[in-house]
Amino acid sequence: MVEPVDVVDAVVVGGGIAGLVAARELALQGLRPLVLEAAAWPGGAVARHTVAGLDLDAGAESFATRGGSVATLLEELGLGPTVTPPAPLGAWVQLPGGASTLPRTGVLGIPANPFAPDVRATIGLLGALRAGADRWLPARWGARAGDGGAVPLGALVRARMGGRVLDRLVAPVVGGVHAADPHAVDVDVVAPGLRRALAEHGSLGAAVTALRALAPAGAAVAGLTGGMHLLVDALITDIGVRGGRFATGARVVALERAGSDWVVRVGARPGSTTRRPVVRTPRVVLAAPGPVAVDLLAPHVGGLASLRADAGADVVLVTLVLAAPGLDAAPRGTGVLVAPRVAGIRAKALTHATAKWPWLAAEAGPGRHVVRLSYGRSAADGVGGGVGIGVGVEDLMALEPDALTVVALRDASALLGVPLAPSQVVGSGRVRWSQSLPQPSARHRQVVETVVGSPLEGLVVTGSWVAGNGLASVVPHARAVAARLVEPVEPAEPAEPAEPAEPAEPAEKLF
Repeated sequence: MVEPVDVVDAVVVGGGIAGLVAARELALQGLRPLVLEAAAWPGGAVARHTVAGLDLDAGAESFATRGGSVATLLEELGLGPTVTPPAPLGAWVQLPGGASTLPRTGVLGIPANPFAPDVRATIGLLGALRAGADRWLPARWGARAGDGGAVPLGALVRARMGGRVLDRLVAPVVGGVHAADPHAVDVDVVAPGLRRALAEHGSLGAAVTALRALAPAGAAVAGLTGGMHLLVDALITDIGVRGGRFATGARVVALERAGSDWVVRVGARPGSTTRRPVVRTPRVVLAAPGPVAVDLLAPHVGGLASLRADAGADVVLVTLVLAAPGLDAAPRGTGVLVAPRVAGIRAKALTHATAKWPWLAAEAGPGRHVVRLSYGRSAADGVGGGVGIGVGVEDLMALEPDALTVVALRDASALLGVPLAPSQVVGSGRVRWSQSLPQPSARHRQVVETVVGSPLEGLVVTGSWVAGNGLASVVPHARAVAARLVEPVEPAEPAEPAEPAEPAEPAEKLF
């Protein structure tokens, strides 16, 4: 029996933001890519859900402005006028002894000046004195690489600035950004250039000052009026009108060589025995999550089969829409990061979305507030010994929605310092993101270096597990690797955009 084969210009495996950006780049070069997405809808961790009648971000709700690559993409997609900065309220950190304002200047919580008033208010005079010793230590102190060539961020900070800076500033920030223990992440991965600046300037504080001086003026993050999920809508439409196609529910199970081409095999739908056609193409963009990508690449990359990509942390986001005029004053600014070992609080972070985004406050209406709580860290995160930080999320997902709402409401009340009653909950929603935050560990770096150091003809790899967490890392990486797959040709003129195809429709036609 001859297998049905669909021959296409290019295949993008994975329809998250990296895959969508890469597909658009291919379409701009005149190709007609096929995007294969295992989930029911493209976009990955940039998604929407509706809670109490409000369309809200179910995943990423902002982007880092560094580099300008995300802003450029948004301009190209016609979303430039919707870019908006957050309200300049600052954030807080919840410590075992109470809440404190989070210093505004630093790199991953590392302060440039430990004696600055906002830093000293958080780490205390003793903490500031200990951190100040950083300037007198040799530049190499704490910065030497160990086994595997990595320097754990936590070890570097503790050696140079002490435990209070690590526990009260760095651990909450790294936990919020990377869902990880600072001791489990490689400083060269999460803070590129920091060790080099330390060697050049002689102290960690001076290195932070130097790196911050390179940052552009203005807000470090921005969002979109209406939500970041509008980016996914715009990318899908743009790719579609340029001739690209989508297949959702399409889980790629194998990549095989066929001469100079690639054969992409798609697994059967759950509960179905119907065989799906294979796809043949000269170009593949592999934009799947790290563990999936490594499994697909293992037959083609020497030594990769013996390595395992870090699956990353599972994160549960619980959104509450509250009738709570007591939150009108934004008592914790735009939100709260939670330090390890805070008893009685399961959340690792809280975002007061209506305080952070004025457009959302206007949509929610007077006295109504949207707060979002984040749960779950990497299993490697042992900082808190399981006390208060809730490393796993399985028990949370096992709860009935109403019970999970009670947990989130209790955490929100404690973190915001405002009594909140169940009767004030107008609506709630929960979303689980599996393997959403790749862990930037030494082992992870080894996997990435093996993949990047073994180029394959006609295939490129992108995604947050290779490029780094966040849109500011993923967008330029995806554009760059996709551009390498093609010789520049005359860009295809967009087709008439009257009725952009829904991703589910081409899926039925193809598979």
